[in-house]
Amino acid sequence: MAYTVEAIGHVRGGRRVPTDDGWGASEARIDLDETQFTAETLAGLEQFSHAEVIFLFHQVGPNEIETSARRPRGRSDWPRVGIFAQRGKGRPNRLGSSIVRLASVEGASVNVVGLDAIDGTPVLDIKPVMKGFLPRGEIREPAWAAEIMKDYW
Repeated sequence: MAYTVEAIGHVRGGRRVPTDDGWGASEARIDLDETQFTAETLAGLEQFSHAEVIFLFHQVGPNEIETSARRPRGRSDWPRVGIFAQRGKGRPNRLGSSIVRLASVEGASVNVVGLDAIDGTPVLDIKPVMKGFLPRGEIREPAWAAEIMKDYW
């Protein structure tokens, strides 16, 4: 079944080229589409320290979509894992998500730190991070997943 999803806004600033690591200090602005939204849409968001941003990997072409297992970052020392067992950009629906620090809210724009999306990226949703939605209990992950993230932020 197909669904239509429209961007609510776009990333402005930050990086212009996607790279694998060092996203922690990346500063960007998310400008809402002012034909659909006003500053009122963001009312109260400034009270939160973090938000989750859902976005589209818009530069991933159809031939880059993964539907089977692969080695993360092509590293032969890491296991082959399915696309749903990793966070690579070549996902079937090209959706990305990132938890960012909210620097400020200004009108219909949100200034964020640590967004791993590039300038021009379509933003599909913004949700405040609430403690009640964080994982309950211990989080486990394989060693390669911890290693892949050591320099990411």
